[in-house]
Amino acid sequence: MAKRYYTLDPQKYDFDEIFGIEAQEAERDALLQSFNDPHVVKYRTKTIKSGNVLEVEVYPIWDTHTSTSRARKTKESREAQKRLNYKNAVKQVVRLINANFTDADFWATFTYDNAHLPKTYAQAQREVQKFIRRLKHYAERHAFAPLKYVYWTEFENDEKKGKRRIHHHIVTNFADRDVMEDLWGNGGRNNVRRLVADDSGYEGMARYCMKDPKGLKRYVASKNLKKPQITVSDTKFTRRKVNRIMYDKVNSYAVFENLYKGYQMTDIKKKTSEYTTGAYVYVKMKRKE
Repeated sequence: MAKRYYTLDPQKYDFDEIFGIEAQEAERDALLQSFNDPHVVKYRTKTIKSGNVLEVEVYPIWDTHTSTSRARKTKESREAQKRLNYKNAVKQVVRLINANFTDADFWATFTYDNAHLPKTYAQAQREVQKFIRRLKHYAERHAFAPLKYVYWTEFENDEKKGKRRIHHHIVTNFADRDVMEDLWGNGGRNNVRRLVADDSGYEGMARYCMKDPKGLKRYVASKNLKKPQITVSDTKFTRRKVNRIMYDKVNSYAVFENLYKGYQMTDIKKKTSEYTTGAYVYVKMKRKE
């Protein structure tokens, strides 16, 4: 009978919470006990390519279910699950935007004047959907590239203060910023600007747009967006190699840049856990110019 192995799915468990101790902050004895646990048989490597950004997650695989039992209990809290759902949604939209848009595309904010101000969130959603249809129609008539977009609606209605605040953020490949502003048609103070990538692509902008969702749907994306490229390997990193990274016995930059040719490392997080043994390594890289 084939031997069974166990690991934690980073989509279902909050690795930032489970592996919450920075390696340099942990006690050396605890590190030795954690890293040398014989039940850690190997490490899984998950690689996510989104446009010019590459992320690497390295996390342990055990030969016994008991190694994951305490970590699994951290998932039971309803609030913890909500936090994880939000983190996953942020990761998903950041990767979608990085995979589909470039500095030739636009990020826009559209608001309303008093005459056009929607009364409800549903009405605001209908308005932005009509706007999307106008953009699509114009793009088709003028031989633009097929329209791609991600948008968010922020809606605040404080009846006690008599205040209603609504605006939309959109990332799109629509080719003409002036036409886009004209097609909005709801007044307001609007702002259309070129995307500008940094070492993390467009993550900062996407996180800003994902803030404070107030329980409403966080984003809507066109169906023609390509997915980030995700690969999984159980052979890239041995336990010995991970331990050497955690103890700073190797140059982590050199290790990952040799493994992923054409990319430059921009960030690394090395963590251990009070819930389980082994280590978690998260690396972010950008494509070399």
